[in-house]
This record gives sequence, structure tokens and C-alpha cells, in this order.
Amino acid sequence: MSEARARLLSTASRLFYAEGLHSVGIDRIIATAGVTRATLYRHFPSKDDLVVAYLTQADEAIRARVDAARAEGISTDDVVRTIGRSIADDIQGPTFRGCAFLNAAAEYPDPDHPVHRAVLQHRAWFLDAMTQLFGETGKPDAEPAARHFIMLRDGAMTAGSLTDPAPIVETFLRGIEGLLTYRSRDQQPGT
Repeated sequence: MSEARARLLSTASRLFYAEGLHSVGIDRIIATAGVTRATLYRHFPSKDDLVVAYLTQADEAIRARVDAARAEGISTDDVVRTIGRSIADDIQGPTFRGCAFLNAAAEYPDPDHPVHRAVLQHRAWFLDAMTQLFGETGKPDAEPAARHFIMLRDGAMTAGSLTDPAPIVETFLRGIEGLLTYRSRDQQPGT
């Protein structure tokens, strides 16, 4: 990646996450990154291409965190916990503004738009990764558990950007423990 492309993507990513995709214009990105319009369009033919690159970079970072958790040599349950704690740490960060993918989907609701497709591609990968992890625990119902994990994550990331994140994170992490404990349609809490 060229230095100018890296600077453009870093600048755009910071601004997009902090202020929203539609509210940040190309002129602001160019000025903040200190590049010319020609440089921007040489690397990103359209703003949509830049937004997709921002989401691709976020996707790659999350994939790397999941891979790092898996490489720690810990039990699969602890890998799931590590991923959950990583999400919880993000939610409690000082610049947290919600999930970049959910925010992008809200701004680009058309399922045929390249930005929305990038969101769906990330979410499909994350569901597959979590389904595989829950399957490796040896307990039943891996896919429903993975969907539940993602719903917990989505809710925690949304609520954590709106209010005090501490009780949100506590509830999220307790929910993960529940998923690791109660994993059968036949065995529900209290039965």
C-alpha cells in the first residue's frame, strides 16, 4: 500500500467512524489527509470505493483478532470468551461509536449497494466463524448459539454507544457465559 493510499484510508476511516459515512465529504478527507483530488481518485475511483475499503480494513482487523484468540492455545470456550472480552473492551473505549458495520448498514440500506454488500459479507463471515467455534465446544446447537452471540454483540454495541457501557458489557459477558452453559433446545435455564 502506498503511503498516500494508507494516509487516505486512515484519515477516512477515522472520520467515517467518528462522524458517519454520508456526513464526511471527499473534500474534507482530501484536506485532512493532505493529498490532491487526483491522488484520492487514483486510489479510490469513488467515495463508495473508499467506504468499502474502510469496511474491508475493519473486517480484516476483526478477523485478525479472532485468529489471534484461536492461536492462544486455550480451550474453545475460552476463545469465545476472549472474543467477547475484546468486543467488551471496544465498547468501553473512549472513542467508541457503535459497530462500524451496523452504522454503515443504517446509512446504506439498499441490499444491492456495494457498501451494504460489504457489511453482509463481514456478517456472514463472523456468523460462520462463531458457528465453527461453538461447534468446536462439543455442545449442541452451534449455529443458534452463534446467532445468539451475534445478537448479543449487536445489542451491546448499540446500547454501549448510547449509555454507560459498564452495565451493558457486564450483561453481554454474562450472556456469553449463558451460551457456553445452556446449549440445547431441550435444556433451558431452570429446567
